[in-house]
Amino acid sequence: MPIPVIIVVGPTAVGKSAFAIRVAQMLKTEIISADSMQIYRGMSIGVAAPPVGDLAKVRHHFVGIIEPNESFSAADFAREALEVMNELDARGKVPVVVGGSGLYVRALVDGLFPGPPADKRLRRRFKEAATEKGSNYLHERLREIDPASAETIHHNDLRKIVRALEVYELTGIPISELQRKYRDMKPDLATTFIGLERERQDLYNRIDERVERMFDLGFMGEVAELLEHGYGDEIERIRPLGYPEVKAYLLGEFDLDHAKYLIKRNSRRYAKRQFTWFKADPRIKWFRFSPDEEAADFAVQICRAVGITC
Repeated sequence: MPIPVIIVVGPTAVGKSAFAIRVAQMLKTEIISADSMQIYRGMSIGVAAPPVGDLAKVRHHFVGIIEPNESFSAADFAREALEVMNELDARGKVPVVVGGSGLYVRALVDGLFPGPPADKRLRRRFKEAATEKGSNYLHERLREIDPASAETIHHNDLRKIVRALEVYELTGIPISELQRKYRDMKPDLATTFIGLERERQDLYNRIDERVERMFDLGFMGEVAELLEHGYGDEIERIRPLGYPEVKAYLLGEFDLDHAKYLIKRNSRRYAKRQFTWFKADPRIKWFRFSPDEEAADFAVQICRAVGITC
């Protein structure tokens, strides 16, 4: 039988976490965090991880599980989250997945081809060829070996072109064929998608308020502690929202007001990208809230609207 699962998505600061906690409490179940930044320890304030009080109300999985210098891919998340979902299903509980990392959600629900590890030598060779002959040259090579991928990958998207060529060189199989086979092995889930949204200015106001609250809660101290532990390079590698900006402020590159301005601006841009990603998925049923409404207060109505008995 398919595993029933509720998946709550939407842009940053829309109210996903509070809503998911309310739903999980009503269903007496647990939450799976699909947030690629909340997995790191020592980064709770800046990534808006659930506070201790919320973690005490409802058990959360995949919050603060690895150090910033450790790797954890979307494929890793999908594999381990499915194990948690199976365990919850065996206990008669419906998992509630919540997060704004679209790739994590896609990997869990639709399967994600992990592919062979990157080969630096091959990538360097392909990038040198692109520098000499242009990305169109590599795109034509891709068309020869994998027409299906060439149709979906833009001729200027060098990163994806190189990855597709790299996979073929390493496996002898077109990446489109490997991806199709992997999707055929996707988990058997009965998904209910809930999308939360707000009018743009309302969302932007909530983002600005969240950024100010982060600093009130000690965001600068959190970043300083990461730097003290030698995680400066990791901040640049994984680039969680806000951390590079605060790092630059602490290093004297610009003042605090400018750091806050950049964090708010970049958070708004990120929210727009998240919304664009999720809006493309027809499975998601969307619910919009007015500025004076909190999503968690409408958990029962929303659950009923999508056919969930709370």
